[in-house]
Amino acid sequence: MSTTTAETAIRPFRVAFSEERIDDLRRRIAATRWPSKELVDDRSQGVQLAAAQALARYWLDEYDFGRVEARLNEVPQFVTQIDGVDIHFIHVSSSDENALPLIMTHGWPGSVIELLDCIGPLAEPTAHGGSGDDAFHLVLPSLPGYGFSGEPVELGWDLARTARTWAELMRRLGYTRYVAQGGDVGAGVTDAMGRQAPDGLVGIHTNLLVPALSGTMPTNTDEERAAAAQIATFGQSGNGYFVEMATRPQTIGYALLDSPISLAVWMVDHDTDAYYKIARAFIDGRPSGNLTCDHILDNITLYWLSGTGASAARSYWEAYGPDSPAASDQPLPPPAIPFGFTTFPGEIWRTPRSWVEASYPNVVYFNEVDKGGHFAAWEEPEVFSEEMRTAFQSVR
Repeated sequence: MSTTTAETAIRPFRVAFSEERIDDLRRRIAATRWPSKELVDDRSQGVQLAAAQALARYWLDEYDFGRVEARLNEVPQFVTQIDGVDIHFIHVSSSDENALPLIMTHGWPGSVIELLDCIGPLAEPTAHGGSGDDAFHLVLPSLPGYGFSGEPVELGWDLARTARTWAELMRRLGYTRYVAQGGDVGAGVTDAMGRQAPDGLVGIHTNLLVPALSGTMPTNTDEERAAAAQIATFGQSGNGYFVEMATRPQTIGYALLDSPISLAVWMVDHDTDAYYKIARAFIDGRPSGNLTCDHILDNITLYWLSGTGASAARSYWEAYGPDSPAASDQPLPPPAIPFGFTTFPGEIWRTPRSWVEASYPNVVYFNEVDKGGHFAAWEEPEVFSEEMRTAFQSVR
């Protein structure tokens, strides 16, 4: 790591939550004022009362509130100031000196929590059935306004600015050749990095097709028409959180900072596949892969104790809002560097290979796997890690 001034210094970081804050969280959960039951038998009116109350019961009666601090403090964490904002990140060096540096970006309503169980399979693959030739040095940053990264105090922190920040972070860490991965908002950051083409970035991979969110995709085949129909359904009845945060993040922010149950249900109500998987975990005790009650609550508890519900919501206004400074920006040309993509069956839409090839000129990897959803790294860390190892083989 290179350090030159106090502003650019890379400082070790450890999580420390006070008992007072945890006690306050417990009190607020217990004091929740519940609405009446929804009038439908599905999620069409939002998070169902039974799921919300099951989550609250587990959170209050069974969850270990010390988990988040303990899990994060098991891995090397650091903070450095870039462009006026403190950036928190996990940095894990592989024991293989020839490992390929990889920066992975989470999304909303995620955090670095969703990437923790990929650290072992990616940094030390031989311990997880992989080859030592597939190892990565890992950099897992918290997006500005999320987790322990600083909260931006000025406008302009859009996807492109975060992408430039990540490139500077990798430069400070001394990496002259590296790759990047992202899902959800992280896919937007990774896509922007590819378009900006910073020195040292030799390949990118995403598991959400960013151009499909803002442009018209081909509908010539049954597969393409099915994907377009899924996006249309999302736009009609599944994107309430997206519209609210992209247009009025401050309004929802009051509830997210005042009520832990409001925060929890807002985060759980992301997409249909993930919602029902999470609901089953709390109601029936049947988690999907790594989407266990404890892991879900680790992420929600991090948002609450770090107080970042509102600042994370504002990131959508910056990235996707019609009133943001970035709204009038024209996208840079598609990246020329190698691009990889993995389709997970539970994603909001199932991206066809033809869409990927229409969006990126240098597709070197495409794969469809048989399990996992929008939070693929979290739900299926071994499957996700194998995809990373395979997708980046051509640039090693």
